[in-house]
Amino acid sequence: MQGISGPDLISTRQEKIATLARQAPEMGLTSLNHYLDYHWLHEAYLRTRKDGATGIDGQTAAAYAANLETNLRDLLERAKSGRYRAPAVRRVHIPKGDGSKTRPIGIPTFEDKILQRAVVMLLEPLYERDFLPCSYGFRPGRSQHQALQALWDQTMAIGGGLFIEVDIKSFFDALDKVQLREILERRVRDGVVLRLIGKWLNAGVLEGGAISYSETGTPQGGVISPLLANVYLHAVLDHWFEQDVKPCLKGQAFLIRFADDAVLGFARDDDAVRVMAVLPKRFAKYGLALHPEKTRMVNFHRPRTPKPPSGAGGSGPGTFDLLGFTHYWGKSRRGYWVVQRKTANDRFSRAVRRTADWCRVNRHLPLAEQQQALGQKLRGHYGYYGITGNSRALQRFLEETKRRWRKWLGRRAQRTHRSWGWFVQLLDRYPLPQPRIVHSSLRRPANSG
Repeated sequence: MQGISGPDLISTRQEKIATLARQAPEMGLTSLNHYLDYHWLHEAYLRTRKDGATGIDGQTAAAYAANLETNLRDLLERAKSGRYRAPAVRRVHIPKGDGSKTRPIGIPTFEDKILQRAVVMLLEPLYERDFLPCSYGFRPGRSQHQALQALWDQTMAIGGGLFIEVDIKSFFDALDKVQLREILERRVRDGVVLRLIGKWLNAGVLEGGAISYSETGTPQGGVISPLLANVYLHAVLDHWFEQDVKPCLKGQAFLIRFADDAVLGFARDDDAVRVMAVLPKRFAKYGLALHPEKTRMVNFHRPRTPKPPSGAGGSGPGTFDLLGFTHYWGKSRRGYWVVQRKTANDRFSRAVRRTADWCRVNRHLPLAEQQQALGQKLRGHYGYYGITGNSRALQRFLEETKRRWRKWLGRRAQRTHRSWGWFVQLLDRYPLPQPRIVHSSLRRPANSG
């Protein structure tokens, strides 16, 4: 390792872990923590967000950095010796879906984030050799749009079918800690690493001035939580579906999972019905429950012209949502049936509501500042939802943004109405960015009819 420093040193060590994992796919690795040294912790510090919310101790990244080397060396000693005590996470609630419900998020302390990031850096090279291609959530080099592309490709390849939309009820709260540890120990036998993970799983939650402890679950929002979720669901769903289910099916099938959201597609209806019957039992075995209303079978057969197919789910093809998009069958410009996507209604409404709230709160800012901020919001929206076939929804969002901006500009002038003529002149001076397709990688099949 002489002559290697910084990120190169870390990547070299991670590659060594990956090599060990590849050479011993069924073995638990016993000596991971010796990679955890000051350089490893310093790199974890560099990869930790500095602008995030503070934990229960109120310590900021700037305050921690004021005595960085001493703090990191002390953290390393406590982690290795077992003296490290995982602090409780501070729980906050953020809006979920249409805003009528909230999602609890746990915020660790800044120091805890660094140590969690260091352990993630140890485990990622190991588990990236185990995870299957169907898993896309919170993995290096993988994204939502890759998951959407894979879903499109595989749906078109089998010509649609009967799909299962999977929704796990309160996954992060229901995750079984005992079974998670058993799953981890299949690949991780290092006592230092397992002890740290156990402390994080058992750390309390501070909410309303009181600290509570739970027998199940892991706080959503921790740096290590997404990796633990992937490890758990790899065993519960991914590996089971690939190794046990698919060999017993009569037709083609696939699974696309992003974190705790998943879609299973089946070319044959009888295969889907059989899997749907055992799916709740499979999740119950690991302490999880499927949402009774959101987990459903969807008739997603490719339509036949002129008569649509009949079968489960009604007389015609249905729709399903994944990663903020509604998926449905539509005609291409050449007249073929293809899977199309549009912004899901709840995501669209939430984005419009947030834009309206921003316009209301910031209506007294100078127009140039408002234009710049709204432009950033629009470009961010286009950056995610700007996929092939979604132009209409993008244009609708721009128009809704204009309406909200006009409304609240009129209110700041103590007037209840501003004419469109006045607003058009304002847009000439302060234009908003037009919709654009950012992700246009859909590959049209040669013959989709």
